[in-house]
Amino acid sequence: MIAYLECFVSESRPDDGVSSLSKALGLQGTVVDFGGEAGRDFGGMKSFPPLAFIRPAGADDVARVVKAAARSSNLTVAARGNGHSINGQAMADRGLVLDMRSLGEHFRVVRAGDGSVYADVSGGALWEDVLKRCVFEYRMTPRSWTDYLSLTVGGTLSNAGVSGQAFRYGPQTSNVTELEVVTGKGEIFNCSETENSELFFGALGGLGQFGIITRARLLLQPAPDMVRWIRLVYTEFDDFTRDAELLVTRQDDGGDSFDYVEGFAFVNSNNPADGRPSVPLDPQETFDPAHLPPTSGPILYCLELAHHYRNTDRSSTVDTGVNGLLGGLGFVEELKFQLDLSYVEFLLRVKRAEEHAKANGIWDAPHPWLNMFVSKSDIADFDRTVFKKILKDGIGGPMLVYPLRRSKWDTRTSVVLPESEIFYIVALLRFTPPYPKGPSAENLVAQNQEIIQYCTRKGFDFKLYLPHYRSQEDWKRHFGNDQWSRFVERKTCFDPMAILAPGQKIFSRVPQP
Repeated sequence: MIAYLECFVSESRPDDGVSSLSKALGLQGTVVDFGGEAGRDFGGMKSFPPLAFIRPAGADDVARVVKAAARSSNLTVAARGNGHSINGQAMADRGLVLDMRSLGEHFRVVRAGDGSVYADVSGGALWEDVLKRCVFEYRMTPRSWTDYLSLTVGGTLSNAGVSGQAFRYGPQTSNVTELEVVTGKGEIFNCSETENSELFFGALGGLGQFGIITRARLLLQPAPDMVRWIRLVYTEFDDFTRDAELLVTRQDDGGDSFDYVEGFAFVNSNNPADGRPSVPLDPQETFDPAHLPPTSGPILYCLELAHHYRNTDRSSTVDTGVNGLLGGLGFVEELKFQLDLSYVEFLLRVKRAEEHAKANGIWDAPHPWLNMFVSKSDIADFDRTVFKKILKDGIGGPMLVYPLRRSKWDTRTSVVLPESEIFYIVALLRFTPPYPKGPSAENLVAQNQEIIQYCTRKGFDFKLYLPHYRSQEDWKRHFGNDQWSRFVERKTCFDPMAILAPGQKIFSRVPQP
């Protein structure tokens, strides 16, 4: 079998190669093709055709593929979720790519003796499908989400998984209690905080370096029926950050807060993509710039909030509760927008943006996104130079910026964070027309590098989220000495030949004689 695999690395592929390779590997699943979609991703800036795109039927198939790669001289294996990586992280140049969506419909709700409720789901399940099954069949819901839910469970858990609930519950990696993982040795382990814990914490936020997540157990809570979705406009960054930090820390003093807190910067213009028209929630509402003070600058800010409630709650009760939470905040009173919708509709809100982007032809254009965590102590300087100068004309898409709390993250995982308790996620999510109508992807990548270099030069306490580096020296700086040492130790233990996730460009495959 290994000789058969190796022939594909150096020779042309026979017409019956797909079926022959599947038989050679002894898979329950299938080999789809030799390349195709597995050589591309959402970022649209990298293209590395694999040797084969494999649809495993379960963890046993994943293990067979990894073991076959281990017995070869230089094959690598990448797990591909729904193809939403940005810089080729889920690709394997002339290696084997696994279509994790094919793992099956595994879904089971588990009720523990202490009353806790969990969902066991496939690592290849989409979060939007997990949402619908939990809510519609059990009236339960995971606690922590991402904004966009057409992502796989294993994919987000391999990074962190962040949205507006993270200030309260932490990222998705803080809301999973058990994993099934296939290591780089082809071994299948169940792991948790108390069982195979080093693999459990290593895989969470581990960028796919230590194992492939084939199953996860997610903590659930009762699902609300409805959401009051609110957007508040600010003209001054100091007011915006003061109120955002108040809302994410209010519970520390025994107070109540919203169930979701996010924010974004937008351009003080009529650009529908990232200007004033992008703020109202209801198509019947408009943003009247006459309500802005004459001192308003080129960049404005918006707090985005959500309050959960039941169908049985009276509207007056909901109004009173929301108004109480808004009391004392310094937003522009006349520029408050709100909309009531179901909980599921709220969590699937980005789906509408996806449909709009596809209709406009920008979904398939390159997406040179930049995601980073910036310390509270540096975010004002970041705003003055990055938002107000470098990005003052916008980016053709959302510029997210909102606070998170370090104490809600488990530092035993592989995720790397700034040192301060309060830090901000900054996500520059570019949706630009294809070149030559818009700026070239190369120019946008250069602008991202300008931002990173500015932060480095100023000595900011920051880390890239969904990181991408070109050299191991850069990765060492990203992790820092202590965390890099731990990362390398875990790699040596669980994937000593560096077979897994080659697209991350962290380790090089160890050749076999």
